[in-house]
Amino acid sequence: MGTEIRTVGHGDKKDEPWWPELKTPDDLIGILTIIIWVASGFHAAVNFGQFDYGGYFPNRPTIARTQLPTEDPNGEEKNRFLDRPEEFLLECFPSQLQAASFTAVQDILSTHSPDEEYIGEQIQPYWAEDKVIKSAFERFNGQIKMIEGIIDARNADTELMNRTGLDWCHTSF
Repeated sequence: MGTEIRTVGHGDKKDEPWWPELKTPDDLIGILTIIIWVASGFHAAVNFGQFDYGGYFPNRPTIARTQLPTEDPNGEEKNRFLDRPEEFLLECFPSQLQAASFTAVQDILSTHSPDEEYIGEQIQPYWAEDKVIKSAFERFNGQIKMIEGIIDARNADTELMNRTGLDWCHTSF
């Protein structure tokens, strides 16, 4: 697994010194932990909020067709900006087609699939037959629920700043 990911999946980075070793069970656990994190919590934090924050392109335009005025604009640029700021700004924004295309992509990326499965929610039937796997799954599920409780408590604590959290990352959604 490690060799293919390194040499095929990331062939351009195959000789980098930061690649983890895959020689022991602990090495495998570390690698799988990273893969699971990226495919679950990190993915939820990055993707599911894209439309909320970037779907309205004036909040976060994906491209600028022209440069915004700098702190030290030349005389002509400054005068044009001061005379017609709306026109100047609209020239910077993406075209309607560019904005609509990117907004559609953000909507797709941030939409939950109707058949979406959530980590730790249900054990696969063929895993449930193995007592060791079932026991490990139940421990994992309990830890997920405990973490959910910690997040809920922190979000409810009015003494904490930035407590509203990322709703789309909540494990019960």
